[in-house]
Amino acid sequence: MTAATHSPLFPQVPDSADAVLAGLDPEQREVATALHGPVCVLAGAGTGKTRAITHRIAYGVRAGILQPSSVLAVTFTNRAAGEMRGRLRQLGAQGVQARTFHSAALRQLQYFWPKAIGGSMPRLVDRKIQLVADAAAALGTRLDRNELRDVTAEIEWSKVTQTVPADYAYAAAKAGREVPRDPAEIAHLYAAYEDLKRDRAVIDFEDVLLLTVAVLQDRHDIADQVRGQYQHFVVDEYQDVSPLQQRLLDLWLGDRDNLCVVGDASQTIYSFTGATPDHLLDFRARHPGATVVKLVRDYRSTPQVVRLANGLLAQARGRAADHRLELVSQRSPGPEPVYTEYTDEPAEAEGAARRIRELIDAGVPAAEIAVLFRTNSQSETYEQALADAGVPYQLRGAERFFDRPEIRKAGIALRGAARFGGNDSLLDDVVDLPSQVRAVLSGEGWTREPPAGSGAVRERWESLAALVNLAHDLAAATPGATLADFVAELDERANAQHAPTVQGVTLASLHAAKGLEWDVVFLVGVAEGMLPITYARTDEQIEEERRLLYVGVTRARERLHVSWALSRSPGGRPGRRPSRFLDGLRPGTTATAGRTGTGAGGGVERGTAGSAAAAPRRIQRTPARCRVCGRTLTDAGEMKLMRCEDCPSDMDEGLYERLREWRAVQAGRSGQPDFCVFTDRTLMAIAEARPEDSAELSRIPGVLSRKLRSYGADVLAICAGQEGVADDVGD
Repeated sequence: MTAATHSPLFPQVPDSADAVLAGLDPEQREVATALHGPVCVLAGAGTGKTRAITHRIAYGVRAGILQPSSVLAVTFTNRAAGEMRGRLRQLGAQGVQARTFHSAALRQLQYFWPKAIGGSMPRLVDRKIQLVADAAAALGTRLDRNELRDVTAEIEWSKVTQTVPADYAYAAAKAGREVPRDPAEIAHLYAAYEDLKRDRAVIDFEDVLLLTVAVLQDRHDIADQVRGQYQHFVVDEYQDVSPLQQRLLDLWLGDRDNLCVVGDASQTIYSFTGATPDHLLDFRARHPGATVVKLVRDYRSTPQVVRLANGLLAQARGRAADHRLELVSQRSPGPEPVYTEYTDEPAEAEGAARRIRELIDAGVPAAEIAVLFRTNSQSETYEQALADAGVPYQLRGAERFFDRPEIRKAGIALRGAARFGGNDSLLDDVVDLPSQVRAVLSGEGWTREPPAGSGAVRERWESLAALVNLAHDLAAATPGATLADFVAELDERANAQHAPTVQGVTLASLHAAKGLEWDVVFLVGVAEGMLPITYARTDEQIEEERRLLYVGVTRARERLHVSWALSRSPGGRPGRRPSRFLDGLRPGTTATAGRTGTGAGGGVERGTAGSAAAAPRRIQRTPARCRVCGRTLTDAGEMKLMRCEDCPSDMDEGLYERLREWRAVQAGRSGQPDFCVFTDRTLMAIAEARPEDSAELSRIPGVLSRKLRSYGADVLAICAGQEGVADDVGD
């Protein structure tokens, strides 16, 4: 299991800046040498995007164009950030900060908290689910385990989309979210959760971003200090940026444009968390002078796998589909994808396990095989089937490698041997690094032959065996490596969460598999109701399910097995059918109505800086400030009022009540909740502003163009003191 591309584990550091560019294809080289101004890299699956951007940073550093400490590279997972740091280290570009958004924000918040706020920073809670449970209990609301998880997800979505509790119900309805409880009830739970955090003086991960945004907006001296530190920004997986993360990125940048973003709209699969590809798709509009490089040369997958991937997107609809990339495989031909139908899910799992056993017996490493499914609940059936077939496996998304008890104990033992090895009888007769590591780990449960069967004993052995294999790799790359060097390598990997390969078949959800690849992939459960999932109803939700399958297909390098079951359990009614996404792609089927034409090819589009007609100007957003005291506003509710909650209000109470009465009539006639007409905050803002015409009314936050058309005349009439408007509307 590796990410992005094959490469030696410990490659030689390039001896010059030009050597960093060796081996890059023309488009990757364009990325690596475009070091100034805004750059947008549209990178298809398997096209080497991580290679391109790490070589870009390394080339800039090695050529003396970029100072390592002035570069901030951000991505979305600790694993991806760790991999990026590892690659930069191998390219001779130490000192570059590669972090997740949350890690970078937390580092800044901790540093500036005493100066910006004073006192000790609140404790950061790792998991908010217990706080949500306590908030529900305080309200007398009973939530089962699934509801608790779903409500927590709604709170997280609200915060990254900058939605306050009062606006949750409207925002959720507008976004078409499937809510686990009544929206008003979730809004109360959200508000209670926020109150509980304040009472306990704790913050959550979303607060880290929100508070950093607030500090940078309020304290221009601190913002200037951060911008003085970081001059150059690189954002990976840009299609997954949330509105809150984009807001933070804008504050980091200020009025500069030394920004490189990398993404693929066709791999947007996290919209349920607030991620949106709009920032990627609108990049040229925001940055007219941007250079756009399209990477379409697929080095990962065979032409047969790539043909299926392209076929999936050829039938897609929507804005992301309009910007799809047509991949071109750079590999030799391989076998066609295999499609298999089973009578029930246990038979499907047994069939996959049987084929995997045959592949392993034929010499395919277990670590180069994956079973991918739509939901985590499907895992158990495949765990049992693989155990019955005597196939070792590992669960992706389970306990992190360096957090496993056996790895912690092994690390202590190896560290002790490195420090006091001269007095350890285990090391008396061994001299080379692999032998030393094997000798130390033999005392922790490692044996030359693996234990029989699977289960916990086998999993512990596999973990220790991964350390033994890593020692062999280090010794081959650095013949003089010592046990102390090996311990230092482990420490570096632990900090980066860059785990060595564990020899076992990977079981993972499609979401957890993103960014990874294997020689052989089994895509299971590809049936209607599972892909697309039952609760995907809107066009946008269906298209995200298609992209999820696309991500699964593009994880395979050489062999791809696609399967589905006609019923859930043996003897069940065979009422299921293969996923609609396979229509026209698997043998004997015809395509459903979809798109025509081909996607975009690779190449470079130069920016048009200086040409006002070439593209819309980038919108420079100024901070919202309180119209009473002038303080920068960060709370969405305060931004609607254009004043601090505590500042004196000049609201016309009578006008506010007339607006509320009118709203109640409108909501009753349309069968909608009151907030779907206007929220209380918007009505308060109207009653304070007392607009006299449409232009003034449209400037009030919350009065969108659609609502201006529907309700503008009525609201202006009420503000002008006309009576009876609420009764006459719609008659």
